[in-house]
Amino acid sequence: MLKKKEKALIKQTWDKLTPVAEDIGADALLRMFAAYPGSKTYFSHVDISPGSPHLLSHGKKIVLAIAEAAKDISQLTVTLAPLQTFHAYQLRIDPTNFKLFSHCMLVTLACHMGEDFTPTAHAAMDKFLSAFAAVLAEKYR
Repeated sequence: MLKKKEKALIKQTWDKLTPVAEDIGADALLRMFAAYPGSKTYFSHVDISPGSPHLLSHGKKIVLAIAEAAKDISQLTVTLAPLQTFHAYQLRIDPTNFKLFSHCMLVTLACHMGEDFTPTAHAAMDKFLSAFAAVLAEKYR
């Protein structure tokens, strides 16, 4: 699916983004909530307003999980196994939301990275985030 060069680019990108994980993750979540209001239902018990501690915290968790998965993309299923189980059996998240979030993350990355988000980076990141979303949804089958 991903060439060696694309894997290296993805890993390098997420390594650079880890220091701003809260901002990237919170922005992607806010985009998802605005574009797909139904996704907010899973967060009805917490404050998800811009800048809220929960939004920043959850956004950071997501970005760090993505960055961890990017370290060894060939082990995506193994790396994400605990998150698969948690989202499928405990949180019972509709797996469609993983694809929606993936798209919102791409938009966030384009906004945040500017010229560094080249067409090559975009294509590689789209493949990676699609695989990430698909792996998270595997427990639903």
